[in-house]
Amino acid sequence: VFTILGNAAVLATAVKRSSLLKSPELLTVNLAVADIGMAISMYPLAIASAWNHAWLGGDAACIYYALMGFLFGVCSMMTLCAMAVIRFLVTNSSKSNSNKITKNTVRILIAFIWLYSLLWAILPLVGWGYYGPEPFGISCTIAWSKFHSSSNGFSFILSMFLLCTVLPALTIVACYLGIAWKVHKAYQEIQNIDRIPNAAKLEKKLTLMAVLISVGFLSSWTPYAAASFWSIFNSSDSLQPVVTLLPCLFAKSSTAYNPFIYYIFSKTFRREIKQLQCCCGWRVHFFSTDNSAENPGSMMWSG
Repeated sequence: VFTILGNAAVLATAVKRSSLLKSPELLTVNLAVADIGMAISMYPLAIASAWNHAWLGGDAACIYYALMGFLFGVCSMMTLCAMAVIRFLVTNSSKSNSNKITKNTVRILIAFIWLYSLLWAILPLVGWGYYGPEPFGISCTIAWSKFHSSSNGFSFILSMFLLCTVLPALTIVACYLGIAWKVHKAYQEIQNIDRIPNAAKLEKKLTLMAVLISVGFLSSWTPYAAASFWSIFNSSDSLQPVVTLLPCLFAKSSTAYNPFIYYIFSKTFRREIKQLQCCCGWRVHFFSTDNSAENPGSMMWSG
């Protein structure tokens, strides 16, 4: 519920402010699409299976569930990686060079991200890698247990781990460490905190928000990755069902965090939320026209 409502609010705000969105903000919209897509395509079936205490549906439903999870999961990871790279380029470039990151460039990048994610998601369907049930039996994912029992499974899991997890994660960490160093050096050169320009303060705020989004995603998926790798080298029977279930649920919670981060860090997003009329009967609070005529630069609500 939090995932669908929160990310739907992000998308509604993006549509309303479409003419004011900066090119890097399209990646934030793409991240919301991936999160809400995962919630709609996967969570109802997982919830129903949990109430049933067994997987609902046969092998076809299991493959569908695993494919959707892999597709949207890789898309989210690569989107976060692209956000980190663009923030690094913007922070370390002059204003004229940063303006070269146009909306068309970002649209092409988003199309590449979806094609890349779709490619990895369909590979198990065409013979490289496998999908299978989770150890606790009420959802499906990549068949981690095939790592040792099949050369096919070994090569797929190793390649997927390196190209869809390790490399993007290292890129994210390296970019934000580079940004942190750049910001630290810039602030050292300014002795008086009152003299820090508003643009620099905004840049720091946007970077912090992007870092929190990435940290939320990575920390949510780390327990699941640890449990998955345990199942690679050990029998899944060695872990209690709840030990394998909780990391999976925690990973799913990653789709709900981002709207709360936007709400905390962006006055514009908070104002837009109050203006949205929802079908559940929330009251709408319209603001005066003076508030809507603010500088477009202050309209930014994402990294």
